[in-house]
Amino acid sequence: MVLDLIVQKTDDGFTAETPSLRGCETWAPTEEEAIDKATELARFYLGLGENDEMKTDKARGDSARKVYKLIFKKR
Repeated sequence: MVLDLIVQKTDDGFTAETPSLRGCETWAPTEEEAIDKATELARFYLGLGENDEMKTDKARGDSARKVYKLIFKKR
């Protein structure tokens, strides 16, 4: 399964959201932290455990907005 993860630069840090998972959004002071938090939140929403593999792959974007793909197997 593949889901989009959208990361946007804000005035005070970065927001990250997975639009197909309602309410799955977060904020952090760095882009890396925002991605980590959003990935952890997506795992929770999807009911994935720590042993379930999830990859994050950059798809496209610029300095203000980037789109990543969350790639995982749903059991």
